[in-house]
Amino acid sequence: MTGVVVSRFEGPAADWDEFVRLQRGWTHFHLYGWRDVIKRVFRHDCVYLVARDSSSSRIVGVLPLVRVRSVVFGHFLVSMPFVNYGGPLGTDDAVKALAAEAVTVAKRRGVRLLEMRSRVALPIDLPVSHRKLTVVLDLPADSAKLMAALPAKLRSQVRRPKKDGVYMKFGLDQLDAFYSVFAQHMRDLGTPAQSKAFFRAIADVFPNDVHFAVAYHQDQPIACGCGFLWNGEFEITWASALRSHKAMSPNMLVYFELMERMVAAGAHLFNFGRCSKDSGTYKFKMQWGGREEELWWYQQTRDADKGEASTPSPDQGIFAVATRVWQRLPLSVANQLGPRIVRSIP
Repeated sequence: MTGVVVSRFEGPAADWDEFVRLQRGWTHFHLYGWRDVIKRVFRHDCVYLVARDSSSSRIVGVLPLVRVRSVVFGHFLVSMPFVNYGGPLGTDDAVKALAAEAVTVAKRRGVRLLEMRSRVALPIDLPVSHRKLTVVLDLPADSAKLMAALPAKLRSQVRRPKKDGVYMKFGLDQLDAFYSVFAQHMRDLGTPAQSKAFFRAIADVFPNDVHFAVAYHQDQPIACGCGFLWNGEFEITWASALRSHKAMSPNMLVYFELMERMVAAGAHLFNFGRCSKDSGTYKFKMQWGGREEELWWYQQTRDADKGEASTPSPDQGIFAVATRVWQRLPLSVANQLGPRIVRSIP
């Protein structure tokens, strides 16, 4: 790691992003604008590190880190919280130096878990978790081939919503409708939802990258999706549907029409987002004909002898009990309390 100097990044955002876009394994969540979103909405401490060549001061690596802490859930240093990807980018020496500095920062600040959510394997000597994976689908160059590539049963499920009068709308102006479905869906799952302010900040910072899609029936929003287009890839990061309209399968139309739009936009890969192996969500994603993509989440824990650690999950321990309580809350109460809770769960 000789010849590499690590420090907190103080330069122009354009310098950071220009470097990021040239790196293997970069994702939308590495872009500097996410720092603005997180600072604006959550006011978390953002520790954005840069590695520079000691002789030329040229950027050779970057690592966005966010410190998330609360009395209830714990103290975390994550790249990146609330989303699926992060982790250091750059030359091997830079990645090693950045990871070493991240460990130092975590120890100095008493962090219980450092987690760097890389999309690719990294040349660092830290424990790695594969507890999450993502599913990706190669998109054809011609959107007309999308439907033909689907199994017969899936084609029927995609066509059914339109026969029932379901139609789609897309664009930033769909944020409110998206959130109305998203918030109710999360409450019904028993999980606190991100605030509307979070999605508003994303729309403000990334108006050309974020895509909102909403399915309507009789002018009522009933299913939705939100994701990001970068480097020829689209990830649907959040998706929801109302239980009251499950029989219509409106979520199938949301996914398919997003795929069509992304083909038209020149994307070659549709990313279904992270999930757990063999879960119901995993099976939903795999039915589209995609393939698994292993995730590399590198960790350093304060109590290393206790084995692999993780951020809080609604399926574990006391959170499972809290889930059943949350499902019974009035939606207005859940929307008010949820953002205060989820801001501490990276």
